[in-house]
Amino acid sequence: MKLTGTVTSDRPLIVVALPEEAAHLRTDHPVLLTGVGKVHAALAVTRVLAAGPLPREIVNLGTAGALRPGLAGTHEISRVIQHDFDSATIRALTGRTFGAPLDLAGSGPVLATGDVFVSDPALRAGLAEHAGLVDMEGYAVAAAAAEHGVPVRMIKHVSDEADDTAFQTWAESVDACARTLATWLTDWQHTS
Repeated sequence: MKLTGTVTSDRPLIVVALPEEAAHLRTDHPVLLTGVGKVHAALAVTRVLAAGPLPREIVNLGTAGALRPGLAGTHEISRVIQHDFDSATIRALTGRTFGAPLDLAGSGPVLATGDVFVSDPALRAGLAEHAGLVDMEGYAVAAAAAEHGVPVRMIKHVSDEADDTAFQTWAESVDACARTLATWLTDWQHTS
C-alpha cells in the first residue's frame, strides 16, 4: 500500500492496484496504490477511509480482461460481482447474504472480481455468462467504499482477452493501458 498526496473531503481519491497501471497519471488528487488482489485492495482502501477524512468519491482505475470477444477499450463499470465467492452456498448455510453484487453509477459492463488471474478458456466462458470484464480488485474497492458510504466510479481498460495468452498480453499492453487510463483521468478532471 502506498498513498501519495492528502485525502480531503472535497476531492476524489484515485485508487489503482499496481504502479505499472498508474505510471502515467498526472493529477493533484491523492493516489492510493493497493497491491494485487481482493485482500490487499480491501485493506488499503479501508485503512485510508478509516483514518479519515473521507474523500468526495473513489475513482478506481485499472486493467481488466475481456470475457467476451470484441470487448475492448475503456469502460465505466455498472455492477461488480465476486466470481470466486460462493454467495448462494453461504446463504443456504447461514440464511444470510454475504458478497452480494454491488451496483455502481456507471452504465458499462458488469465486472467480475476474483483472486485468480483468468487465463483459462473454460473459466472465461463460465464467467462470461455473468460479466463482461474480469479483474482482481474492483469488488474489494467497491465493498470497502460502500462500508464507509463513499461513492465509487470504476474505470477499467481492457488489457487482454482473459484467455491462454493473457499473461503475455497483459505484460505487453499494461503501459499502453496506463497511458489510456491517464488520459481518461485528465479528461475527467477537466469536466468534473
